[in-house]
Amino acid sequence: MSKRAKIILIVIAALFIAALIWFGKKNKKDILEYETETPFRTTIIKKTVATGKVTPLEEIEIKPQITGIIDKILMLEGEKVKKGDLIATVRVVPNEQSLISAKGRVDNILIRLSNASVSYKRNKSLFEKGVISRAAYEGIELTYDQAKQDLKNAKNDYLIIKKGSSGSGASANTNILAQMSGTILEIPVKEGDQVIQSNNFNAGTTIASIADMSKMIFEGKVDESEVGKLISGSDIEVSIGAIEGKKFPARLNFIAPKGTEENGAVQFKIKADVSLDDKFFIRAGYSANADIVLERKDSVLSIKEALLKFDKKTEKPYVEVKMADGNFEKKTLKLGTSDGVNVEILEGVKAKDEIKVWNKASNDDKKKDND
Repeated sequence: MSKRAKIILIVIAALFIAALIWFGKKNKKDILEYETETPFRTTIIKKTVATGKVTPLEEIEIKPQITGIIDKILMLEGEKVKKGDLIATVRVVPNEQSLISAKGRVDNILIRLSNASVSYKRNKSLFEKGVISRAAYEGIELTYDQAKQDLKNAKNDYLIIKKGSSGSGASANTNILAQMSGTILEIPVKEGDQVIQSNNFNAGTTIASIADMSKMIFEGKVDESEVGKLISGSDIEVSIGAIEGKKFPARLNFIAPKGTEENGAVQFKIKADVSLDDKFFIRAGYSANADIVLERKDSVLSIKEALLKFDKKTEKPYVEVKMADGNFEKKTLKLGTSDGVNVEILEGVKAKDEIKVWNKASNDDKKKDND
């Protein structure tokens, strides 16, 4: 072999050895560039958030007992009232036809009463002289008494139509009184507005709404996928949009047995008693969110959800665990409860396993995912 050929062989051998060293360093670098984390024990709490508002537990609407026009309003919105306090008065504007008809009934009964009075006086004298029997006299007396009562009733009906009250009651129908103690939330009418009484065919005009602001409840809605996990009587926390950094404890006391469809999803109404803080004034209708614990597991073996991968064919979750030789082996997992950050591990890894922290996907990682 010539000297030149020997030199060429030496160069080729040197290049081959250099390539082996380079590939060895590259593979070693790929193994070392992945960090690892071990499973840990923690408490996992799965929550849901229900959106809604806070409203008074007791709230009523005051409606008139007669149709008319608001004459005076004696209270303002936000004022505290006691049961029986006068809120407003209503001036009756009588229906002319009804008024004339009532007046006509009074006049007709006056004529009948006048005739009954003459007959009663005449027959009383005859009875005292023994001319007529007691039975005949008592029949005439009954007719006279009935005519007097009919006149009284007709006059009361006339006064009610004309003034709104006969004047015999403790308070006139024209006086709008508070039916409970509390705070006036709203007075949707003003002086001069016409109001309609509540009856079988009409709800009537609301003159004022009153509520007890010392007892508030949260009203919200939860999705059908989560309502089955709620337990009546469980403790929740309510955050009010108008009060930052403060959460009010509450107790769930109502879960609707029937849902309503909203935007393609079935929602169920819930209610909870809110424990108030004297430092804060809660107004009716504040928007609020309720944090509800659906599931809680203490001291369970967990990993961060960021460590998970999902097989594209089976859709099962897996991680890669570092083996003794430095390589990583795929381990399929069985998962439990998750809070969005940490997830419970039921099967697949042990407490001392070193799990690969996924970096930007390399070609090798993509190949493993496809496999």
